[in-house]
Amino acid sequence: MKKALVLGAGGFIGSHLTRKLKLEGWYVRGVDIHEPEFSENVADEFVTGDLRERVVCDKAIDGRYDRVYQLAADMGGAGYIFTGAHDAAIMANSAQINLNVLHRTAELQPGLLFYSSSACIYPAPAIYHDDVYEESTAYPAQPDSEYGWEKLFSERLYLAHARNAGLNVRIARLHNVYGPEAAWDGGREKAIAAICRKVILAKDGDEIEIWGDGQQTRSFLYIDECLEGMERLMVSSLAEPVNIGSAEMVTIQALTEMIIGISGKQIAVRHIDGPKGVDIRTSNNNLIKQKLNWSPEYPLRNGVKKTYQWIASKIAGQSAVHP
Repeated sequence: MKKALVLGAGGFIGSHLTRKLKLEGWYVRGVDIHEPEFSENVADEFVTGDLRERVVCDKAIDGRYDRVYQLAADMGGAGYIFTGAHDAAIMANSAQINLNVLHRTAELQPGLLFYSSSACIYPAPAIYHDDVYEESTAYPAQPDSEYGWEKLFSERLYLAHARNAGLNVRIARLHNVYGPEAAWDGGREKAIAAICRKVILAKDGDEIEIWGDGQQTRSFLYIDECLEGMERLMVSSLAEPVNIGSAEMVTIQALTEMIIGISGKQIAVRHIDGPKGVDIRTSNNNLIKQKLNWSPEYPLRNGVKKTYQWIASKIAGQSAVHP
């Protein structure tokens, strides 16, 4: 039986990945500081521990695996990573995890090693043009946040260990992954989940607040397509960082109107100051199309509707417990 080690298996992407691997017949060991919050833990083994601690990491990576997925990081949405209040923790925590993982994998040579990077490694473009967010535009480096700087530094760590320690590395720059079972409250939620929550809690005629003027653009990647892109990368020989993201770009205003439309409510929008991030962000998929003959095509509205319905069910469940 093929064996996979999923670091960060208690998180959003990690829990979905664990479930997918199990359905495909893999033996999965999961590792995280907590088990999945919104779904059953289906891993064959689960190590509960903090990968910032070297002894925990050494215990977690205990031998040979066909694949090791490194998804563990200190992260969140704009309200967490763009305020500046968590910069030191974001950089130190994630960097320590990656240093521990690389030290241990260099020792054991456990198998194909996946690292989840981020679109936040890219500079903020002054104006939109066709080659924005091509993989090569990461340099000269000017990430949009300390989270982005740590991700870019860690990319270089993994590539350096591939050269010097013989590790077989795959690196994906993930772009705004969303879907059911992602955080939707508590301060670490991302744009789609946060707007869905606000709309669900609002009544007809209410007003919701959105950070920024609403003209900032993003592309969002549904979780199922994220996992498909990761799989295609893992079975390929592509050893350089590659974007895995949707090219369907939307303004935050249009996204908000889409979610309001899904709700069927009449809700007004008020724009306020807040940590809105860069003005433009999308995924350029030329490299993944060229090398892997694939890029995401799942319509944004379909994924947003599924996410909205899932968050609505969670809020309804809370109301039933606490009327």
